[in-house]
Amino acid sequence: MISTQRIVYCTNPHCTDPVNTVGNRLCANCFTPLVYRYVWAVDTKKHNLESGEKIASRYEVVSPQIWLDTQPIVIPETLEKLPKKVLPYLRLYQHRLHVPHAYGFTKLHQDSEDNILLLENAPIDDKGSLYPSITDVWEHSTAVRQVYWLWQILELWKPLSQLGVAGSLLTTENLRVQGWCVRLVELIENTNAPSLQQLGEFWRPIVAVSHTKVNSPLKKLVKQMCSGVVDFDSIETKLNQLLLSAAAELPLTLKTFGITDKGEKLNRNEDNCFPTNRDSREDSLLPKVSLVCDGIGGHEGGEVASSLAVQSVKLQIRALLAEVAQQSELVSPDLLKQQIEASLRVVNNLICNANNQQKREKRERMATTLVMSVQIPQSIITTTNWRSENACELYLASVGDSRAYWITRNYCQLLTVDDDVAKREVFHGRSLYRKALQRPDATALTQAMGTKEGEFLHPQIKRFILEEDGILLLCSDG
Repeated sequence: MISTQRIVYCTNPHCTDPVNTVGNRLCANCFTPLVYRYVWAVDTKKHNLESGEKIASRYEVVSPQIWLDTQPIVIPETLEKLPKKVLPYLRLYQHRLHVPHAYGFTKLHQDSEDNILLLENAPIDDKGSLYPSITDVWEHSTAVRQVYWLWQILELWKPLSQLGVAGSLLTTENLRVQGWCVRLVELIENTNAPSLQQLGEFWRPIVAVSHTKVNSPLKKLVKQMCSGVVDFDSIETKLNQLLLSAAAELPLTLKTFGITDKGEKLNRNEDNCFPTNRDSREDSLLPKVSLVCDGIGGHEGGEVASSLAVQSVKLQIRALLAEVAQQSELVSPDLLKQQIEASLRVVNNLICNANNQQKREKRERMATTLVMSVQIPQSIITTTNWRSENACELYLASVGDSRAYWITRNYCQLLTVDDDVAKREVFHGRSLYRKALQRPDATALTQAMGTKEGEFLHPQIKRFILEEDGILLLCSDG
């Protein structure tokens, strides 16, 4: 049935008149910002769905596979036993920056036996349209962005291959880009495991239309991939060098600022950050390093743990930057990630040992979350053959639920994934995310610095290239 009135419901549970006209930004009754949640309906292109049609009295069809959830406050339907095709979405939740996740299920008609899988976080803009495909914008993009897109695809190749969905990276219409970021529309199961040669064959017509200074080396790399003479590690090394060589030609200006406040309801401030207005602007870590730590509420000594973490991390990262500066060759992303992780484990053990020495147990143990950015200036020969002292390379590390956002004039992207119970349930394939959020312990942390020995700490560490203007916001959960 096609509805003549386009409505969306307010998400404020206390709103007395939640019905609003589509297009409004605030609820006409309570002025709560309205949520426009567009979902991707898997395998519905074959059905003759008309724009404006309502599915399950809830989802408004924008196009055959893009639907607007007009009741975003209502938990989507799920299935008691999750089908096999959903599991890759759950296992890849850690990669939600690039991969959509399962939202729920619905039926086209009450008497239908088919359950339609709905995906959220798909590459759909706030108007209900897909972001452009990689081929739509490739030819007119910068050299750095072109190589950066290929680098992201290569980094997704291994985790997707392990789950039998690497074919998702071999379909042009499935590869969308939001600025610098490659995003997948959905996951496509492999009939046969694709090879790196097939990836090279897929890249071949894309790089053929490039007119930038990376055109020649990219074509050479793709030719090697197609011939099968190079393995994954070799491709990764060559593509990384090309990416950093192109990025090193970009101008880079960094400014950092930090502030923290206990708020009106707390007696003490458990947050600590770097830099603050008390830190010397001559500190060699500035402006390369930013850091936010949040002592866990309810844990005695949280403010001590966050302060200890900030000071200790600064020492560790200072030593790391000095070591990198002495290297004559590029340090690989994998090695840098390992070194950052090792540094955080050292800091973790300092807090953990303090807990043990003070005989703190369970809820009495000091602990803290952490989110940190480190811009690592590596010296490299650029694509136009001059030496640059900075390749615009940034690493982001997080533990717990402190977050990082990348903000530009066009979008705001959440770069981190919280370490909480809801994420754990999704990652282990036990629940869809929206259902997991209904648990009373959904936001309880599954890891923090200082609660356990360092060998049990698994920080999330990601590498980004600073190739556009923007604001990197690091913040605690408050």
